[in-house]
Amino acid sequence: MLRFVALSTGVTIGVTWLVPPATAEPAPSARDVERSERAVEDRAAEVGRTKAMLAQADGELDRLAVAAESAIERYNGERVRLERAQQAYRDAQARLVQAGRRVAESQAALATFAAQAYQHNTGYDQMSSAVAGHGGPQGFMDRAGMVEVLAKQRAGALRQVEAAENVADVFRKQAKGASKEQGDATRRAEDAKRRAQDAVDTQQASVQRITAEKQKLERRLSKAESHAAQVKRARERALEAAEARSAYEGSGRPAAGLALSRTRGLIVARAALRWLGTPYSWGGGTADGPSFGTGQGAAIFGFDCSGLSMHAWAQAGVRLDHWTGTQWTSGPHVPVSELRPGDLVFFAKDTSNPDTIHHVGIYLAQGRMVEAPYTGARVRISSIHRNDLIGATRPSG
Repeated sequence: MLRFVALSTGVTIGVTWLVPPATAEPAPSARDVERSERAVEDRAAEVGRTKAMLAQADGELDRLAVAAESAIERYNGERVRLERAQQAYRDAQARLVQAGRRVAESQAALATFAAQAYQHNTGYDQMSSAVAGHGGPQGFMDRAGMVEVLAKQRAGALRQVEAAENVADVFRKQAKGASKEQGDATRRAEDAKRRAQDAVDTQQASVQRITAEKQKLERRLSKAESHAAQVKRARERALEAAEARSAYEGSGRPAAGLALSRTRGLIVARAALRWLGTPYSWGGGTADGPSFGTGQGAAIFGFDCSGLSMHAWAQAGVRLDHWTGTQWTSGPHVPVSELRPGDLVFFAKDTSNPDTIHHVGIYLAQGRMVEAPYTGARVRISSIHRNDLIGATRPSG
């Protein structure tokens, strides 16, 4: 469909150039062209502002994503510390149980010892036990010494148990405090993660909204550009028709002579216009039309710049090489002020050295050309007025 539209457009332009209409339609004015171009600039500015908003939203999204990841990792760290605190609490509880068991055992042993000591001395005071007790005074002294030794041992054991119980109690309090603190920290981390994720979700929705707005504005820009191009083409056709009518009226004969002098160039221009929208293919294009290219263009069916000019001039019966180097020398060089449709315009890295030519386009009118610009783009109409314009050639053959 695109090729059909391009073909129809090219043929229409060519017919207008060749045969002046009996009654010309009202031509768009220069003011109309200026107004359409201003509309394009306005739409482009809208797209630019939206792109800036989108870039800002993307940056904010990145920042929030980093914050969310940090919150998640903080949450993970708090979980690890909580697990360690809980394990420490369990260990402290186990030590506390063990210490309690030792306390109970020691208390039972002390109770048994006290009962035995009481039984040995029941009904006697120390004096009578020393005089009349078993073994006499010496037996009493032996028993008393043993009791004192055992009492000291039990007292030492009791103090150790009490100390262990105190330590375990400290451990238990510390573990409980750590467990509570880690629980609070985990809840804080989860809250931070949730807030960060909510912010990311909000920002993603904002990005989607701005992207949709950008796409809408880009469609408006595309329509404005298309309208501006149509207005320009209509004005160019009207100017060409006016020129043809002027020549016809001034000579008193049909303008066929003027048209015939330009027939070859018009055929070339129409042939190039026929392929508007065709993909750029590095090395693509033959005298017969688009083709698969080489290298990066091996899978792309289209034209590169010299392939398009070679094909366009082949339709006018002029054979050109698929190379800007020989296309530059394929005919006389033409001043930019004297360009006609079909002339080849060339662009170079060094405008003083033709050996650096890197691009060629097919001239139309009013400073416009058809070109196959670069990989990823399509055959299009664009301005010849660039800093790297080196000159033009009108092929002959």
